[in-house]
Amino acid sequence: MNVITIESEAFRQIIEKLQGLEDKFIKMKMDAESPLSDRWLDNQDVMLLLKISKRTLQTYRDERKIPFSQVGNKIYYKASDVERFLKKNYVKVQKF
Repeated sequence: MNVITIESEAFRQIIEKLQGLEDKFIKMKMDAESPLSDRWLDNQDVMLLLKISKRTLQTYRDERKIPFSQVGNKIYYKASDVERFLKKNYVKVQKF
């Protein structure tokens, strides 16, 4: 059996990184277990997901193209509505 020794500070950093990884895995597991339709996304999430600007997202809301919920100044979108929006605007091509 080989014995490896390290400084206590290095050991502490390893433990912290492992704890961080464990926290991320737990969050990923929880996200995977909840259906997409049960999740709510904010403006930033939807802008990143659709790769659009804040103004474009505002236009979609103004034109009632995408459903939303507003609490105070914060706006939320159901992930299932965003998915439905994408499917509605899906263009099928021939011979694909």
